Amino acid sequence: MYANLATAWGVFCGTTRRVSLATAAFVGVGCYTVALFSETLPWPLVLLLSAVFGGILALLIGLCTLRLSGMYFVIFTFGVAEMIRQLVNWYESNISGSVGRYIFLDVTSAEIYWQLLILFALVLILGAWLSRSRLGFALRLIGEDQVAAGNCGINTVKVRLLVFVGTSMIMSVVGAIIAPRWAYIEPSIAFNALVSFQVLVMALLGGIALYFGPVIGVVPLILAFEVLTKYFPDHFSMVLGAIFLIIVYWLPGGILGLLRRWGAIRG
Repeated sequence: MYANLATAWGVFCGTTRRVSLATAAFVGVGCYTVALFSETLPWPLVLLLSAVFGGILALLIGLCTLRLSGMYFVIFTFGVAEMIRQLVNWYESNISGSVGRYIFLDVTSAEIYWQLLILFALVLILGAWLSRSRLGFALRLIGEDQVAAGNCGINTVKVRLLVFVGTSMIMSVVGAIIAPRWAYIEPSIAFNALVSFQVLVMALLGGIALYFGPVIGVVPLILAFEVLTKYFPDHFSMVLGAIFLIIVYWLPGGILGLLRRWGAIRG
């Protein structure tokens, strides 16, 4: 799950230098797509619908943030994710008459694992292709200097929207795949804001200079999260924030950047 999310996050945010905290929103869209349609539609179509709904949401967010950058973009994406969670919570409580929804799917943990693994392979292939394509070059140029990119004839709006929508669709599919793990979902589970911050910290720890960098940060942080939830369940968010500060201060380039600097020093 986190390998897919962190890699997809890094493909857009790592190149454009725009930090998105809307990951939880796209994961939640995927989860609720499964809850709504899994009993009436075949599984492949449910996954396709989750990608479509996630893409529509990403397109709306992208169109609203064309002129935003820096902290304004961060705050807006986080606000959108929280707004969607509150709207779904209001709808469930006042319209549908229940807090959440049950998911009745006979899907084993092994099947979920293999689906996530196949998706991860596709994401890596996409990242590798993008890093060598003209679209990837345009993204990197936008991240370095958006004005210069525009002066070079690059349609910065189109490029950013295309990649943001594409990576967000992947996040929604991840949400759909993992939804059967829970027999019951509610907004606080599907749209858990902590997921956005976890993915951010994982990507930064691994390093966002290369498309596969975020993956490097997934395993150590997953292990750290297991220890934290076991021994410090009441202080998880505080420790996660401390880890984030340590990464930003001591490892600005992540583990990947540290390894590259170490290799340069040895060379």
